[in-house]
This record gives sequence, structure tokens and C-alpha cells, in this order.
Amino acid sequence: MSNENISPMVLKRVMKELAELNKTPLDGIKIIFEEDNISEIHAIIQGPEKTPYEGGNFTMKLVLSSDFPHSAPKGYFITKIFHPNVSKTGEICVNTIKRDWSPNLGIKHIFLVIKCLLINPNPESALNEEAGKLILENYEEFSKYAKLMTQIHAIKKTDSNIQTNSKTNSKSKSKSKSNQIKKNKSKNK
Repeated sequence: MSNENISPMVLKRVMKELAELNKTPLDGIKIIFEEDNISEIHAIIQGPEKTPYEGGNFTMKLVLSSDFPHSAPKGYFITKIFHPNVSKTGEICVNTIKRDWSPNLGIKHIFLVIKCLLINPNPESALNEEAGKLILENYEEFSKYAKLMTQIHAIKKTDSNIQTNSKTNSKSKSKSKSNQIKKNKSKNK
């Protein structure tokens, strides 16, 4: 959906909120949007410290309906995550965008609530029953599996790590070769 389907008043409100978020970014949340289609707003949320999601970067999207703000937006994690309030398809269940929705709530508030959900999951309203049950019965096992999923899906291996390792290996091989040459020269003397 493009901006054509959004009323000028709502478009102005959303653009103002996004401009403010761009000017004063939220801690650990990077907002990404296209001005010609603000009905879908993406964000990268850094996994909060001291949680199973620490170190991960989780991409999510907020989808605004044509009658936003009168109806709540829908939230989805694009990055795979093991969390009781996130379905296996990525749909987010949080009261702020479900039954407690109010047209007065802004986009900033929604992103902050979703980040807080990573800190304090609510297993009583689980979309992922496996995660909800595990967090209630055995938090350590839940945490262990959520950390594993974070490492697999939300922590990117960088090329610089690979290059650093290959440079280190090349230097080691070069030193070994030069040491071998020195040894051979001293044997021949």
C-alpha cells in the first residue's frame, strides 16, 4: 500500500513522528522507512543486555492499516526469534497493539513496548505455545534455546572476522615458510 491510501492528516502525523524518531533516535532501535510508503515501517531492534537476545539485531516491521490510528498496526518480526509472544510466522502479540490499543499511542510507544517485550516476555498470552510453556516450566532451557536461535538468526558473521582469521593464518604460514627456509639454509652451511 502506498501513501495514496492514507489520509493527509494521518500522513502528516506519521511523517512528523518518523521525523522526530530520526532526529532523536530510540536507544537500540533503528527506524527504516520509505517516504513514499509509510504504511510499512521497518526497525532493527538490538537485543537488550542480560537477555537471551543480547547481541542480536532483530528486524521487524510495523504495518499500518488504511484506517490507522483508529485501528492498531500489526507488528511482525522478520528475523526468526524464539519468544512466547512471537508466532513462528513472526506475528507479535502485545496488548498495546491488540486489546489496549488507543489512537493516541504513537509509533515511538509501539517500538518501545516491543523492545520491552524482549526484556519481559508475557508467557500468559503466548502465540508460540512451546516458548510460553518452556519459559514457565524451565527458564534456563528457554533461555538456552532462545540464545541459540539468536546466534543462528540474529548475529551476523562479518567478512572482517573471516578476513582477520585468514590474514592471521596467512601470517602464520608465511612465518612457518620463512623459518623452514632459514633452517634449510643453516643445514646447507
